[in-house]
Amino acid sequence: MFEDIKPEDLYQKKTNQKHTIVDVRSPKEFEESTIPGSINIPLFSNEERAEIGTVYKQESPEIAKQRGLTLFSKKLPDFIAAFQQLDTPITVFCWRGGMRSKTAATMIDLMGMEVTRLAGGIRAYREWAVDFLNTLDFLPELIVLNGHTGNGKTIILEKLADEGYPVINLEKMAGHRGSIFGQIGLEPTNQRTFDFLLLENLLAYKQKPFILIEGESKRIGKVSLPEKLYQKKEASRQLFIELPIDQRIKHILEDYQPWKSPEKFTEAFRILKRRIHTPIAKEIEQHLENNAFEAAVELLLVHYYDPRYDYASAYPANQQTLIEAQHVEEAMEKIKQEIQ
Repeated sequence: MFEDIKPEDLYQKKTNQKHTIVDVRSPKEFEESTIPGSINIPLFSNEERAEIGTVYKQESPEIAKQRGLTLFSKKLPDFIAAFQQLDTPITVFCWRGGMRSKTAATMIDLMGMEVTRLAGGIRAYREWAVDFLNTLDFLPELIVLNGHTGNGKTIILEKLADEGYPVINLEKMAGHRGSIFGQIGLEPTNQRTFDFLLLENLLAYKQKPFILIEGESKRIGKVSLPEKLYQKKEASRQLFIELPIDQRIKHILEDYQPWKSPEKFTEAFRILKRRIHTPIAKEIEQHLENNAFEAAVELLLVHYYDPRYDYASAYPANQQTLIEAQHVEEAMEKIKQEIQ
């Protein structure tokens, strides 16, 4: 008989040994949010799940179960075959640890494969994640890369991560760059997925002396930072990066590539247009319409982002270190000297 395991036990399994986590919910549920590292072997298609749900509501739970059994019995050989392709121990889960994961675990166990079931399903994993993020009682020191838009903070974090430094890339996890234009070309993450990713990043670095992150606001796109992490970030050491404006413009253009979807940039600009002095706003809009993106970005930096976001004024002097550099590589070397 298969065994039920708790969320923290599942995390240990996936971290410390070869293990496959299988989400047996429908493809739509899987796409919306799943436990990081999971694969999807669904009991029911999106349409079948919707049909069973309708029967459950309009007729009865018992009739819905019978309909589910009829649908599943036809696909049982293919379902088992998909699991037989896996060569590791398996944990299955559904939404609440109910019939879907119980059925899957029972069938897999009968076939002689090593399987456990996540007690409480993804909902329990979510509750565990939220509880952890609301406590954060072992969080290492945070070192925050801060500064105005375009100063290469994300680039530097990615390079430091490649060199093995403990880095949490909040923008990457959120699927958003944290500005009015931040969602363009990206797929925003929902809060549940963000919390899962943040939880596992924090657990991975819990024994490190520090973690490098970017100076984000509390809200990034569709997600919000946990209050305790946000307050910890605000009270932490801030490394303010300052690069020449031509380098900043270059970074923004390389990151956003506005020529790929100019209409989206024009649309996003109209949201903040009223916050900019009218003649300047008209000039920026004209540059966007003419695909003169370099000129548009420079005006946005000088007349909107830099005056509006005076980050340094929010922190006491003894909490700040200024990193002046001519380019990202020089800034990164200075940052490494600071954190060493």
